[in-house]
This record gives sequence, C-alpha cells and structure tokens, in this order.
Amino acid sequence: METTKLYSLNLSNIKTYLFAGLFIVGNLLLPQLAHLVPNGGLIFLPIYFFTLIAAYKYGMYVGLLTAVLSPLANSLLFGMPVAAMLPAIMTKSVILAIAAALAAKRFGKISIGGILLAVLAYQVIGTGLEWAMTGNFFVAVQDFRMGVPGMLIQLFGGYAALKALAKA
Repeated sequence: METTKLYSLNLSNIKTYLFAGLFIVGNLLLPQLAHLVPNGGLIFLPIYFFTLIAAYKYGMYVGLLTAVLSPLANSLLFGMPVAAMLPAIMTKSVILAIAAALAAKRFGKISIGGILLAVLAYQVIGTGLEWAMTGNFFVAVQDFRMGVPGMLIQLFGGYAALKALAKA
C-alpha cells in the first residue's frame, strides 16, 4: 500500500502561512482563467479548487486561511465574487476546508471517496445554508444546476493534483 504524507500544520508554523499564500495565489489565478469562458465561474467553481487541495494536503488551518482569504482577495482585487455573494461563497469555502481536512484525517491517504465526501459536504450543507441566507432556493441550488463540471474537476483534478503533490 502506498503511503502519502498528509500534514496538519498549526498556526505557529511558518509553513502554514507560506502554503496558504501559495494556494491563495492559485485561487486568484484559476478564477481569472475560468472567467474567460462565459459563466465560467458558475460552471467551473474555480474559487474552491485550491481550498480543497490546501485543506486535504496541509490540514485545517492552511485550508481555512485559503478558504477565507481567497474570496476576499478576489473580490477586492477583481470585483468577483461580488460583495453580495461573499457570505455564501465564504461559507461554502469554510465548509469545504473543514470537510477536506476531516476526510484526509479519516482516510489517511489521498482518496477519491474522501474527496467526494468533502465536495458533497460543502455543496449539500452550503446549499442549505445559502438557501437560509438568501431565502432563494433557485439561487442556492445554482451549483447543482450549473456547477457539476466544476465539482467533477474538484473531484478528479483534485485527486490528480494531490497525487502529483505526493510525488513532489
């Protein structure tokens, strides 16, 4: 059985902030690419990709820093997501970071099942919370209506990225 080094970096470790910074940059660049496609953000859900990788590989704190600071930085620098969408996106990002870190801890390896559970957790819980926040079911289920390609990229692209990081 192949072993994979998964970390749980704490807030007193400088690597926590260095890795979070790298993943935040990824979450700044990937949405810019996705937005070259009409509705690319809604289809590809790029703001979540590196949050998933950060939390699964490096733990809760790297994931949470990435989850919170990525949408804020994107909104401040590029105006997307728009400020009105920040609460829902940040809520989903935080749920994803927690779910991915817990899945990595539970499975102890890079696992399609673990990644799938993390993606489903943030989408299902996040959709419910977004519905509660907006009062609009149609808006809340938008990721399920349009973002399935993005969820598949998170699942299979996330798996591939984590495997590549494991070899590095």
